[in-house]
Amino acid sequence: MRGATPPHPLLGAIFGIFTLLMISCSPNTDPRLTMRLATTTSTASSGFLDHLLPEFERDTGIHVDFIPVGTGRALKYGREGEVDVVLVHAPLAEEEFVTQGFGIERVPVMWNDFVIVGPSSDRARLEQATGAQDALRRIAASGCAFVSRGDDSGTHRKERLLWNESGIEPRGAWYLDAGQGMGPCLLMTDEKEAYTLTDRGTFLAMRAGLDLTIVFEGDPLLKNPYAMIAVNPTSRADTQHTAAEELIQWLTSPRGRALIAGFRIDGEPLFRLFENQV
Repeated sequence: MRGATPPHPLLGAIFGIFTLLMISCSPNTDPRLTMRLATTTSTASSGFLDHLLPEFERDTGIHVDFIPVGTGRALKYGREGEVDVVLVHAPLAEEEFVTQGFGIERVPVMWNDFVIVGPSSDRARLEQATGAQDALRRIAASGCAFVSRGDDSGTHRKERLLWNESGIEPRGAWYLDAGQGMGPCLLMTDEKEAYTLTDRGTFLAMRAGLDLTIVFEGDPLLKNPYAMIAVNPTSRADTQHTAAEELIQWLTSPRGRALIAGFRIDGEPLFRLFENQV
């Protein structure tokens, strides 16, 4: 009996090329472990995450996909198990997130502050304000426009708290609801020659392209703490909980803290460290 006819050499070569192409196109061939981070627009638009996360990946081999949204949306993603960890700045909402079992532990990482920016003419005379509450009262009394983010972000929540503590319910034609992130909100403020509350970092990153200046700062009420929370791994089977904890430990380690402290815009540090951290 004659043996089977051997395949044509060209067919073998074609099959080999096809196999290599299939392997190279497979979505499962990336050797990196990837985790998901939901964080604020300020950490992304300032360039801070681009400074930090490549170093984390270099040190650990873990790649981080980040979603820049307002704090409210970031915590929503955490509750729904769509991300592995959140980096946000609304302490009351964060504590509720943990208490309700969606997060493991709130870990303070760093802080910066909020400032009120407006046109250099400062028709509301905020330079004479005795505090943040007085600054908002002056804006309301002047009739000057104020742009609110209106997006349930950490900045928006802080703004609403300050209005409440000032005894004013902002409403009327002078109070403008942007419904957008900090960058678009600052552009709208500039266009309207208005005032707004912003985190210092985003303003520093965009300052060169704006005709706005800091007209009020320095009130302890404007301190803006950021914390990380690992999402409860019971929320979703594929949660990368170990990687989330590793990111938190790395950020609070001497290595991570040095990188945080070293990030500057125009010579000014974007974030400051909590002194009681080890």
